[in-house]
Amino acid sequence: MSASLVFLRRLALLAAAVPGITCAQDVLVRNATVHTATARGTLNASDVLVQGGVIRAIGPGLAAPAGVEVVDAGGRPLTPALFGGITDIGVEEISGEAATVDSAVKLEDQPQRPEFDVTLAYNPDSVLVPVARVEGIGFTALGANSGGGFIAGQGGVMRLDGSADPIGPRMLFVRLGAAGAELSGSSRAAQWMLLDQMVAEARGRVAADSPHALLTPAGRAVLARYLGGNGRIVVRVDRAADIRQLLRWAGREQVRVAIAGGAEAWRLAPQLAAAGVPVFVDALANLPASFDQIGATLENAARLHAAGVPVAFSQDGDASHNARKIRQLAGNAVAHGLPWEAALAGLTRVPAQAFGVADRIGSIAVGQQADLVLWEGDPLDVGHYAERMWLGGRAVPMRSRQTELRDRYLRGSTTPPAYRR
Repeated sequence: MSASLVFLRRLALLAAAVPGITCAQDVLVRNATVHTATARGTLNASDVLVQGGVIRAIGPGLAAPAGVEVVDAGGRPLTPALFGGITDIGVEEISGEAATVDSAVKLEDQPQRPEFDVTLAYNPDSVLVPVARVEGIGFTALGANSGGGFIAGQGGVMRLDGSADPIGPRMLFVRLGAAGAELSGSSRAAQWMLLDQMVAEARGRVAADSPHALLTPAGRAVLARYLGGNGRIVVRVDRAADIRQLLRWAGREQVRVAIAGGAEAWRLAPQLAAAGVPVFVDALANLPASFDQIGATLENAARLHAAGVPVAFSQDGDASHNARKIRQLAGNAVAHGLPWEAALAGLTRVPAQAFGVADRIGSIAVGQQADLVLWEGDPLDVGHYAERMWLGGRAVPMRSRQTELRDRYLRGSTTPPAYRR
């Protein structure tokens, strides 16, 4: 048997060993420190009643209806399920194996394809899903990555509850500055030139049969939808000069944008606040990794928040396989001036609001889906961990492929035959 076939068999067995989310249940979490991620803030010694997968009541001394499981939190923190950032969870299994990566489209004849929708490739049975859930992560923004064009395509919000479809509106992903230079003639000026032509096509100012058209008919229709305010355009950009041009373009075209990365966003904090543009910060970005990040600082999140900018978190690099680091990002931002409650909001309410799903998830409030995490300690301190988790009121097994492997070898079992020489 080939080594690759052995690997695939082992992967299948490990995935099967981790059970799915259990059947829906009603639960009363009693005596918790409830971090609501709403204007109510933190409620000490409070209870949360869940019935039918929905939060029905919040407050001290709630009575437990018949048949409802009671969980005594013992004063420990209870938060909404966390946002995992902008990732490829469910559309990337092994980053080095092209057959398992579905997050980018590469078409030589039509490089700009805004109609590309990465959510169609989402696999709810990906082994990365339980790996993220063990860390208290309950939803992610599935992002399209650049392949043939700097307009990467569409993504959406995925709840990590085993469901196969996104919730809320789609979002369009664009890369500007150095991040998209190789895809747009190696010039920032060319990016705006191409983008202006695509806007003209989507608005009908360029004939559909023009030999110089950049978009397909489907691409025009999709871009027109975002230009009409239906969905957020998420722009990966870092340099302050590029962010300034983005704000001018967004104001001129009347589109809703969000920034991912934004290493130098703090330099335009008042303008971003005035425009209501959320920024998804990598709060570990300090030393510049490129010429677009000369002004990177660990105080980025704190400075943006102080100016009134909605701050959320997302990480560069291997964000899908290391989604657990999202808590480290938030904790690091707190260590450099961001208020604790604002950091938690950046992992819950703010991304839910930015992507149009705050009516369902992202906070602990009556009527919200019961996506909850009970923590052993401070959720923004990586020295602590998630003890229990519920998604839609259903208990999540706190197990994954990684914990199964850990437990196997901690029990002192012999090396499996597949790994013997």
